[in-house]
This record gives sequence, C-alpha cells and structure tokens, in this order.
Amino acid sequence: MKPNVKDLGKEQFTTYLKERGQPSYRAAQVWQWLYQKRAVSFDEMSNLSGALRRQLAADFSISRPRIARQSESRDGTVKFLFELSDGETIESVLIPEVHRLTLCISTQAGCGFGCAFCATALMGLKRNLRASEIVDQVLEASRTLDSDPSLSRERLCRNSVHGSTGSPRTDGDTPKFKDLAVRSFGKLRTGSEALEGRTANCDTISEGQERGITHTARKRRITHVVFMGMGEPLANYAQTVKALEVLTDATWGIGISPRRITLSSVGLVPQIQKLMEETRVNLAISLHASNDEVRGELMPVNRKYSLRQLIDCCRSLPIPRRKRITFEYVLLKGVNDSEEDARELCRLLSGVRCKVNVIPFNPHPGSSFERPGESDINRFGQILLEQGFQVNVRRPRGDDIQAACGQLQGEESQHRSRRTLFAAEARQ
Repeated sequence: MKPNVKDLGKEQFTTYLKERGQPSYRAAQVWQWLYQKRAVSFDEMSNLSGALRRQLAADFSISRPRIARQSESRDGTVKFLFELSDGETIESVLIPEVHRLTLCISTQAGCGFGCAFCATALMGLKRNLRASEIVDQVLEASRTLDSDPSLSRERLCRNSVHGSTGSPRTDGDTPKFKDLAVRSFGKLRTGSEALEGRTANCDTISEGQERGITHTARKRRITHVVFMGMGEPLANYAQTVKALEVLTDATWGIGISPRRITLSSVGLVPQIQKLMEETRVNLAISLHASNDEVRGELMPVNRKYSLRQLIDCCRSLPIPRRKRITFEYVLLKGVNDSEEDARELCRLLSGVRCKVNVIPFNPHPGSSFERPGESDINRFGQILLEQGFQVNVRRPRGDDIQAACGQLQGEESQHRSRRTLFAAEARQ
C-alpha cells in the first residue's frame, strides 16, 4: 500500500521534492490543494506539471475516510460515523448555528480513560489517530457542506433559537438563571455558543438585516473546531499538535484561527502545560466534580493528577488577558449536583480566570446516571453566578440521534457484529 501523502511532514515532503529536482515551493502548492481546495486526487492539481502529478500518484495515496453513516437531528445537528482505512470507526458532530458552524472531532478511536459517565469509555481504547485522520474529519465534513443543501439559512436561524426538541427557547426555560445572567454578564449563554461566549441573536434579525446569516449559509464553511469527540487529545499529543498545525496555518493549511479552536482534556497536567506553551488554542478542562473523592470515582485520571495539582496547573498557565479557561461540569443527579457541590466548586475555582460550562447529563444505553431536574440545574448555576462566575448551560444538541459521544460508533459496531454473525450462519 502506498504511503498517505498527508502523513508526511512539510519538511519531509519538501526533501522528497528536492531529491527529484523540484523547487521547494511545490510543497506549499500541493499542501494548498490538499487542505484548502480539498483535492482527492493528484490529477486535480492543475498548477503542477503532468510528470510531477504522475510521479506523486505513483508514490503516494491521498487518504479519505468513508462516511459509514450520516445522521441528522431535527435541530440540524449532523453526526458522522467515519470508517478509517483499517476498519476502525470514529465520529464527528457538526453543530450549525446562525453565525458559525462548529465541528466536534475525535483524536482517538475509543478512549482508555474510563470516565464513568461517558459512552465512549465503554468501548475502551482501540488506537490513536494519525494527524491526517484528525484533519480528514474537517475536510470530509466540509465536503458534505459543499454538496448538502440542508443547511439552509432558515435552518441555521431556527437552530439558534430552538432547543433540541425543536421548540423555541423562552424565558421560562431557566428563569432565575436568566435574570442573574443579564445582571452580571449581559446575557445567559446556552448551547455550543458557550464554547467561546458568542451569542447568536437570530430572533432579533429582520429580513433586511440578514448579512451574517446569508454569509454563513452561502459560504457553508466550518468556522470553529472543538477537540471534544472520542478520545483524549493530550494522550495523543504529537499527532494532535501536528493536526493543529495543519488546521491553523493560513498559508498552506486550512486556516482556522487558533482562537476558534478549543481542546478539551481530562486533566493531564504535564501535557496541558506543554500545550499552552506550544499553541494558542483555547483550553477546556473536564472537571465534573468539586472534590477528589467524587472526581476519583467518576474519573480514574484523578488518582494520578489530583484536583489540587490540576487547579494549581491552571493557575500557573500563561493564559492571555482576554482568554479564559473553560471548566466543563456534567451534572449527574444525586452525585455532583447539590448546592454544597456548587459552593465547593466556587471555592475550588476561586482566583482562576475561567468560565464554567454546566452540562446536564445526556443519558445513554449502559449508564445508570440520570439528568437532574430543571430546578436543580437552575439552582446549581445560580450559585455560581452569584459568586461572579461566567456560566454557560449547554443544552443537548442532537439527542434524538443519540449524539452523546461514542453512541453512534457503538451502534455501528453492534450492526457489524450482527452482520458477521448472520454471514457465518449462512455459510453453515
């Protein structure tokens, strides 16, 4: 099998070209075809000579994952199940809103960190992804946007003002929350806009004020990427950083600004420090508990890196003045959702420039956890708001297509097992 050209580093590929008498700028031309024009064959690279295109086609392949399944939620969220060259599967989630398209991508097939509330943990770790496989999720999702008319302006507008059930958000959804949020921060942020604190005000845009919507719908360009899919990005550090280089380089790469990329980690302290020294992306920490006892039960990684170590690390990070660390907190009924848990969380995060994403648990098969009631969710957030924290409530997106991380892949694995069993029985 020919090597995948995307697995070569830019310097390595430049050396390959020079050894064949080609100028070094050809490397940037090829990379632009791969990442900016999303070429799937060397024949498309019209500014290269025919001889060079034939040489490249003889020596390399261009990877492209197969879309094994594509599911669309009634709220517009799209979930992709990608099959890789070795048969492993990963998933990505596209979340459309008025002024942005966010893609949630994976860095591992499965995950080995065993978080008790996470569906992906049930799979275990299959393997790390190569940088090309991480980037390919962005390229392939972008290709579907080029050909799929379903992300219309009207749908983008509806997604910004409707919840996962398709009903409009109203003040009655989170009454106490909203009053406090307006007083402290101007607006309560909900949904995926919470990732970077930007609010889509589709309900205030008239027919004559559609420039933002029209631009987003017409361009159909992925504007934000979050490393919050399957796997722990920092456990696959080298390939994750290599993928970030491709995603953020505006000269030959995809050209997404680092401020529009967020990476979430379970809390691998040494790698967090290294990441913030080497990149300019946003950092999110999967916290999910306010003390070591509960976090140790929910997240085995806490037995290696305690909350004190993790928070001390966060306090010491060279975070730019206008940035904040995001702490993600999944609310589990009767486990970490009490008033005392909220107060303890306030004490834990005191002095850390941060925002808190409160995520009501999304139930999935195989889990015994439950989502708290709305009053408990509101009370928890209210306590944080009263202590001056910026709080975002991330409401479910795509819950009607089992959009919780790992569910679609698990479903496909079961289908594959059944097909294998039926085929074996048929041969008998």
